[in-house]
Amino acid sequence: MAQATDSIRFILNDTEVAVSEVAPTTTLLDFLRLERRLTGTKEGCAEGDCGACTVLVGRLAKDGQGGERLIYESVNACIRFVGSLNATHVVTVEHLAAGDGTLHPVQQAMVDFHGSQCGFCTPGFVMSLYGLWLTNDNPSRAAIEKALQGNLCRCTGYEPIVRAAEAAARERPSAIFDPITRTRDAVTARLKALQPQETIVVGKGEDCLIVPADAAGLATVLSEHPTATIVAGATDVGLWVTKQMRTLNPAVFINGIAELQRIDSTEAGLTIGAGVSYTAAFDALSSAYPGFGRLIDRIGGEQVRNMGTIGGNIANGSPIGDSPPPLIVLGAAVTLGSKDGTRTLPLEDFFIAYGRQDRKPGEFVESIFVPALHGDHFAAYKLSKRRDEDISALLGAFRVALDENNHVRTALIAYGGMAATPKRAKAAEAALIGQRWSEETIRAAQAALDTDYQPINDWRATSAYRMLAAKNLLMRFFLESTGERAQLRRFEEVA
Repeated sequence: MAQATDSIRFILNDTEVAVSEVAPTTTLLDFLRLERRLTGTKEGCAEGDCGACTVLVGRLAKDGQGGERLIYESVNACIRFVGSLNATHVVTVEHLAAGDGTLHPVQQAMVDFHGSQCGFCTPGFVMSLYGLWLTNDNPSRAAIEKALQGNLCRCTGYEPIVRAAEAAARERPSAIFDPITRTRDAVTARLKALQPQETIVVGKGEDCLIVPADAAGLATVLSEHPTATIVAGATDVGLWVTKQMRTLNPAVFINGIAELQRIDSTEAGLTIGAGVSYTAAFDALSSAYPGFGRLIDRIGGEQVRNMGTIGGNIANGSPIGDSPPPLIVLGAAVTLGSKDGTRTLPLEDFFIAYGRQDRKPGEFVESIFVPALHGDHFAAYKLSKRRDEDISALLGAFRVALDENNHVRTALIAYGGMAATPKRAKAAEAALIGQRWSEETIRAAQAALDTDYQPINDWRATSAYRMLAAKNLLMRFFLESTGERAQLRRFEEVA
């Protein structure tokens, strides 16, 4: 296996660093605080939930015209591994103020509007708002609230922070002042120079981290290390380390592989690379499949959506993963790559049993193909104890095609949280097909769900709640498809 270097190289604020001695499980948060003494970044939850550790990470992305552009995204440093940082620009709260101590407009607005009380969460809020400030000079309240989904505060009640965001947006000092605007061209050139041409290996034997330069390199690595842990966004894997104290030896970081970052749209449908984040996939999915965007907006907070990937959510195989049920009803297929080539199978067949997926040693999720919708009714609904940034207790996805006589021609229903894997409701589907699209037909399909599932009790929901909610979501889908959407919006805000 060719090896270009034994160092992870990235830019930290205004300094280029090369890290040649780092464990696969070393988080960016620990590196910042313990190695670099940049203690503005705080550890709150160590699971990507509270946002106190928020920093920005800049990376080069394709611009749609054959070139590259530098984008900055908020991420949770507590579950972001150093091994994933090659050829990136990490920006911490210490980098925002001017050399003479003059605060950045975002920082000053937090002072002026009393957006901080105990102060522990404040650096994370500042970095999330700074990310918004860079990309939106007139954010709506909804945009501000979306940017802050992943930041928790127990003191202020959020209103002063929202007002600070609104005020900061109006303050646009010269480009010379802002540290990212001032150095964007120079950082872009430096990151291009840091792009790896060959596989990077840090460490020896199995106790190492590996960064393949491309998909072919990934296939070679996995053929040599078939039991390696593949790390994309780390929104799940990070918790294996911080909460379960698991090792990742060896860990293979794939977030920098360009072939896995592609989104291709044709009349046939969308092909989404396994490394595409929820944020990057948002526009394409919500445009092609109305309703998908609202679901993505409820997957974690902004930091989690910037890190987490569609392919990782599939490969992880969780029965409560948010993207598999809607992708299953849309007829998605998953392509697996390896040194021996590729193979493609229906996504629903990829999930075999709890913790088991149809992925052979040496294989990796390469892409997901989602067929075009062609006018069918489609919706996906997430139920969780907390509206934002919470794991699903239940997720239902529905798709039907009706004929000219308002009879059901095809029906696809899938749920997460109802079985050991994301699973279709085939008995309920059979109760719909060929029948008139009516409340009476839906009642029959609701009864058939008792045949499809035997959900479990756990701390997120009881079996009885899950079954009742699953039936109610099917009725909701019917009512929305027949024009009863407005009255159900009120329920959605409560759910």
